[in-house]
Amino acid sequence: MSIPETSLIYSNLLYKFHYSSPFHNNKPTTLYQNPPRISRIMWRNIAKHAISRTRCSQWFPRTYSFLGVTQDSVFPEKLKFGSFCSSSGFLDMGGRKIGEVLGNEDCMGKPNFGLLRNEIGCRLRGLCPNGYASVAEVASSTDVEDDVSAVEEIKELLNEMKKEHRRENINRRKILQIQETGMGGNKYRMLKSRQVKIETEAWEQAANEYRELLKDMCEQKLAPNLPYMKSLFLGWFEPFRDAIIKEQELYRSGKLRAGYAAYLDQLPADMAAVITMHKLMGLLMTGGEHGCARVVQAACLIGDAIEQEVRIRNFLENTREKKVDKEDEDEGSESNVAIKEQERLRKKVTNLIKKQKLPAVRQIVKGQDNTKPWGQDAKAKVGCHLIELLMRTAYIQPPADQLADTPPDIRPAFLHSFKTLVKENKKTGRRYGVIECDPLVRKGLERTARHMVIPYMPMLVPPVKWTGYDRGAYLFLPSYIMRTHGAKQQREAVKRTPTNQLEQVFEALDTLGYTKWRINKRVLNVVDRIWTSGGRLADMVDRNDVPFPEKPDTEDEALLRKWKWKVRSVKKENRERHSQRCDIELKLAVARRMKDEEGFYYPHNLDFRGRAYPMHPYLNHLGSDLCRGVLEFAEGRPLGRSGLNWLKIHLANLFAGGVDKLSLEGRLAFTENHLDDIFDSADRPLEGKRWWLKAEDPFQCLAVCIDLTEALRSSSPETFVSHIPVHQDGSCNGLQHYAALGRDKLGAAAVNLVAGEKPADVYSGIAGR
Repeated sequence: MSIPETSLIYSNLLYKFHYSSPFHNNKPTTLYQNPPRISRIMWRNIAKHAISRTRCSQWFPRTYSFLGVTQDSVFPEKLKFGSFCSSSGFLDMGGRKIGEVLGNEDCMGKPNFGLLRNEIGCRLRGLCPNGYASVAEVASSTDVEDDVSAVEEIKELLNEMKKEHRRENINRRKILQIQETGMGGNKYRMLKSRQVKIETEAWEQAANEYRELLKDMCEQKLAPNLPYMKSLFLGWFEPFRDAIIKEQELYRSGKLRAGYAAYLDQLPADMAAVITMHKLMGLLMTGGEHGCARVVQAACLIGDAIEQEVRIRNFLENTREKKVDKEDEDEGSESNVAIKEQERLRKKVTNLIKKQKLPAVRQIVKGQDNTKPWGQDAKAKVGCHLIELLMRTAYIQPPADQLADTPPDIRPAFLHSFKTLVKENKKTGRRYGVIECDPLVRKGLERTARHMVIPYMPMLVPPVKWTGYDRGAYLFLPSYIMRTHGAKQQREAVKRTPTNQLEQVFEALDTLGYTKWRINKRVLNVVDRIWTSGGRLADMVDRNDVPFPEKPDTEDEALLRKWKWKVRSVKKENRERHSQRCDIELKLAVARRMKDEEGFYYPHNLDFRGRAYPMHPYLNHLGSDLCRGVLEFAEGRPLGRSGLNWLKIHLANLFAGGVDKLSLEGRLAFTENHLDDIFDSADRPLEGKRWWLKAEDPFQCLAVCIDLTEALRSSSPETFVSHIPVHQDGSCNGLQHYAALGRDKLGAAAVNLVAGEKPADVYSGIAGR
């Protein structure tokens, strides 16, 4: 067979291979879509001629793995099958000659798919379907059914190739990840299984806590305060309010003579709308499994709430501040006494409303209101009509993930039906008219679990590398590259950004996430001792509350007012102490949990400004002095001469108090002059002179004292392996950029952009001027 004939066979086979692939142009195609214009007779003759050739080549050794890549070769991980054919239709496999054939088996001993090799007439054992010995035998078949069958088998083989390629990429990434972390395979698998368990348990616990919170809020009729319900109310409010206004205008014009109309007109439409939505949803959310409420019960509840609001509003209107007549002021007339009493009651009612003590408000208003009660019939009619208006105007909007080209799924939020309800301790039930909310409302409440704080913890294995908006970091917990806090525009902007533009961001976050940390056990032990003994040291909060002052036994208004201010101040202090105690307990709980681990990792993501933060919120290296003091690098480095000096400078910076403003030589001298205090702090942190407590960052200072003591006492301080992070930071980065852009020498000197003997402080300079 001549060379051109061989090329023609390969070209047509590759045409069938390429155009029958489900990956061509990213959509399925048929085999004979735009077929080449070669007569079947010519093709059959060439095929028969090819069959007559019996020369077969030797198979490649098993060092060739799947898709013809040697095990030691470099091959792109992301390989698209649509790129198998060159522009001329030939097969080009990562630098291998056109027509090259792979081995019968790959390096894993699995059957290969036998892509082409440059020997003419070679048997393509893996690719030839229906037991054909060669490409030409497949091509020489003139049976249409056989052709269709061959196409299906080729498609099936392509699917298998795709799956195998994915498996190989996953295995390759796992191997690279294990190599990067320096862990053995068994150790990595053990830690990964523990990490999976930690994530699933934390997620289940958080979900259970949220369900309990949701249940409690529904039982206490506080479901309208949930974020999802508030979003529904925002959509329902305006059309519902407008419908009430229209009813009130009809009543005032004399066109509406219904019995409920006069009562409905006594309250502004916006207040009536809010009360109706809150009361109805609060009742429906306590309806148990049925999620419904009897119409009569709901109508009476809403009508009673409207009446009470009308009475309170009338009371506040009638007790507005009135000017006291100056002529009668000295006489102490009865009218003036009544006015002052009404002012006192008004203030009391206002304060009770702020504290949401509605029963006490109703009790006061009831004693001052002489109007006739509405009656149960009037309440029911008002409630029923408001429910009817709400059912006409309230709709559930389509979900956010609905496709844009489909009709919007808008449906009524409430439905009226009849159900047989069985009361407790009764066998038979009665049929009632009920109102129920659409199932989407319940589903929406369940979806609000996404708004809860996700229980991120430090990871025992390196985080998953970022590859997209929600692909990376934790193994199973939902992870997002940007903290959008519900801002849809920001989320969509990140999703639309091309991946190649975010690659540097991904790499930066991965680098931060791959930094291995561990707990400094000696510092943690000191923290635990201080906390157990009641706190109050090293900026730790007192574990006891401030006692309340005793109420003075006097009628002096000034002394009583002063006592009340002290009580308020003590309450504020105790609330702050409680918050700080909770914060410390959370941090120490994580530290105690991770202290026996060889190391752990902090996955990072960005805020809307592009600043990177650890996703775990409590104990991290960007936290307080306590957090930074108990954390250190898991992988140490020998100090060397420069590292030893920087450790001493770092200690002076942490001590602060003006020492951090000295020159580098001055800070080194400070540390050298306090070596006795440093050794004492390391040996006896709580029993000795406690020099480290004088530092501005005491726990970090203690950690450096311990590390520096061990280094100086070692046989070779410069070869001592240190795990302490040495902080270095820019000063006023924004002003540094302005000074550089404007070639501002004065500004550059103020923000340390040019060399100087001592570090400059721009704030002190501005304050001095």
